[in-house]
Amino acid sequence: MSVTLWHDMFVPALPLLEKILRPIFVYVFLVVALRLAGKRELAQLNPFDLVVLLTLSNTVQNAIIGDDNTVTGGIIGATTLLLLNYFLVRFLYGHQKLDRLVEGDEDVLIEEGKLRAERLKEELITLPELEAAARRQGFASLEEVERAVLGPGGTLSFAGKKPAPEEARHRELLDRFDQLTRELAQLRAKPIAPPA
Repeated sequence: MSVTLWHDMFVPALPLLEKILRPIFVYVFLVVALRLAGKRELAQLNPFDLVVLLTLSNTVQNAIIGDDNTVTGGIIGATTLLLLNYFLVRFLYGHQKLDRLVEGDEDVLIEEGKLRAERLKEELITLPELEAAARRQGFASLEEVERAVLGPGGTLSFAGKKPAPEEARHRELLDRFDQLTRELAQLRAKPIAPPA
């Protein structure tokens, strides 16, 4: 192999400081942009949102690597992103108020079995999208859902309705009644022995 091939492969075309600063600027921009775009972008609720997220990485690629296609340049850029994320996550862990500012708060979409349409509208989530997300988590319909929450990271979580104590007691009494009915039917079916 020629020296030129090794040079083109491993010697970055950009200064080291620029290779480090480019990913930092893009990272900060994406964190702020995704925060402003809302949790819906992270939830990937429909194909359009997924396409945006997939093409976003390709769109900012050149901003991160510049005119440098070397292996070393790619490793420097990737390492910078990983280290930045590592330190930022650890920093935010100890600073809850700042973490909430960056990540946002959770949003309750269904509370006590009642759909909060104004919250769906605020988060730009349609009813069919919410129903589809509930089905993916094992609910046949939203009528089975007690609480639905859109988390700061865009994760939708659902909690099912539990029977009320009086409903559970009613079911228990009906089950006992059915059992007594079966036992009574069995007693009637037995032949009565004649007195001796």
